[in-house]
Amino acid sequence: MSRVRADEEEYWHSSKFRAFTFDDEDDELSQLKESKRAVNSLRDIVDDDDDDLERVSWSGEPVGSISWSIKETASGSTSSLDGRDSSLQKGSSSYAALPKQASSYSLSSLFKGRNKLPSFQSLSDALTDTGVKNYAPELRRPKAEYKDYSSDWSPKDTVRRMQRGKVCSLERFRSLQDKLVLLDEAVAGHDGNVITAVLIFLKKTLRREILFRELEVRQVALCHLIHFLRETGEQKFLLDLLRFLDRTEEVALSQYREHLNIQDVEKRREFLKGCIGLPFSAEDTSHIQDHYTLLERQIIIEANDRHLEMAGQSELFRKYPRKASILNMPLVTTLFYSCFYHYTEAEGMFSSPTNLKKTFKIPDKQYVLTALAARAKLRAWGDVDALLTTKNWLGYTKKKAPIGFHRVVEILQRNNAPVQVLQEYVRLVEDVETRLNLATKYKCHDVVIETYRDLKDRIQLTAYKCKVERGSAEEEKINSILNN
Repeated sequence: MSRVRADEEEYWHSSKFRAFTFDDEDDELSQLKESKRAVNSLRDIVDDDDDDLERVSWSGEPVGSISWSIKETASGSTSSLDGRDSSLQKGSSSYAALPKQASSYSLSSLFKGRNKLPSFQSLSDALTDTGVKNYAPELRRPKAEYKDYSSDWSPKDTVRRMQRGKVCSLERFRSLQDKLVLLDEAVAGHDGNVITAVLIFLKKTLRREILFRELEVRQVALCHLIHFLRETGEQKFLLDLLRFLDRTEEVALSQYREHLNIQDVEKRREFLKGCIGLPFSAEDTSHIQDHYTLLERQIIIEANDRHLEMAGQSELFRKYPRKASILNMPLVTTLFYSCFYHYTEAEGMFSSPTNLKKTFKIPDKQYVLTALAARAKLRAWGDVDALLTTKNWLGYTKKKAPIGFHRVVEILQRNNAPVQVLQEYVRLVEDVETRLNLATKYKCHDVVIETYRDLKDRIQLTAYKCKVERGSAEEEKINSILNN
């Protein structure tokens, strides 16, 4: 019997776990610490992803989980001293006598921090009062992250942090000198976002007169603020800034831009009339006057055409209904509309194309290009011919195109003009190579044949004979030229 007890004592003293003794000052605390050390000793062999690990006891036998052992140890230590003494007199057999009750905890759930039953206490909660260090300590952050945002950052450091996307509090810069140094550092960093952020801070914390005076000598920051105010639509603040800088023309242009926000056409017309007296430059004043006159014409044309369209009195409006209102359209669009619906009207009518050309001094090139597109859209080839025909002082007529006959051919072909009409204008293209390319592209065979004939190029004419239909009039024309 003594040999068996000696073997047991040798086993307990040789184990890596400390054996229970009666000399412990605090049995409960020591046992909990021993359980914690046992859990930490298993961290190298535990796979976090394996939830089906075999549950083991301190002696290696499959029993309850670690948390079960902790719970049983804690509950056993709170029992009466008499019961504890009687159980411990059996030596090492006291651990083996513990009941093997089922547990809802596994090793993987302990290390993952997952509980299957929320009513039980987790391992971390059980060991909170022991003062033992956590199994997975939090990773250290850089020291710079622990600094308070309102700490004593210099203006240069603050700008650098803002460039890296860090959150910085600018409220600590209270004096005017510090704010100006911060602005200068932001400008020196050449980062538009940082400059704008600092300007917004100064705009909120400085009086307008002080801010305007300091920005007057800092042109880069001033340009950023003006652009920011225009983008955000802070019109009143922008006008005050421009007036302080004595930029009268920019003040007038900023006020003129307000017409874009006026939806009612009559109110917009009255607003433009008031803008004529603003201190614009001579060129800008002319543009404002034309804008007002154009809108006034558009209001008159729109009212008349809407009445004609609703009454059904115009064949053109019945055949080609209007797709949109002409109000607030550009001058070129208004001219195209006039050439499309009012081409034959007298010059005295506000809707006449020639009246628009004369009133707004439209160049001949722009007028011909717009009118040609409108009449070709209607397939009015007679109007196209009349548009491109001019008379000299002797009464002779000739074709003339300010935009070039190659542009005329392209516009006519885009509107599906017949080959006979195309050939007439392809012949008028002066450059031989361009004429041949257009004639070949649009299958104007007569023009190609006549051009090769004039060039006396028998080889090219013979080659082109293979491209026309056999027995056609073009083939006969080629044969006639080759025979002669």
